[in-house]
Amino acid sequence: MFNASLLSIIENAGVAVLTLTEGLEKDEFLSSRLTRAETTRQLKIMSDSMASLPPSTQVLLEEIDWKGWQSLARRIGGGDGAEEEALWFAACSLVPATLMWLRVYRKSQPEDFLYKPAPHGA
Repeated sequence: MFNASLLSIIENAGVAVLTLTEGLEKDEFLSSRLTRAETTRQLKIMSDSMASLPPSTQVLLEEIDWKGWQSLARRIGGGDGAEEEALWFAACSLVPATLMWLRVYRKSQPEDFLYKPAPHGA
């Protein structure tokens, strides 16, 4: 159930990022304080959730760019040019690729996305 909850959070935050940045050019994104702030918040939710997935789950979802997410997590909050590039890369490439792979894994490994009741006595 823990994995399913995190995967759901990741998917929802990813959809929010795509919605926020849809149709924007890089300059528009970087100059929009509100859009950039909310996109950063959603990316932080995604990167924190990705980092919280157990290593055994990360191995099962091997096509996801785990190093890319770790790199993004280090750059969020930096407030410099590296952060801006990382945010834009995440919005244009990292998030869409992650969501695509999660859709593939949802079909091939549905058990990882199911909410399972806790056993009695747990």
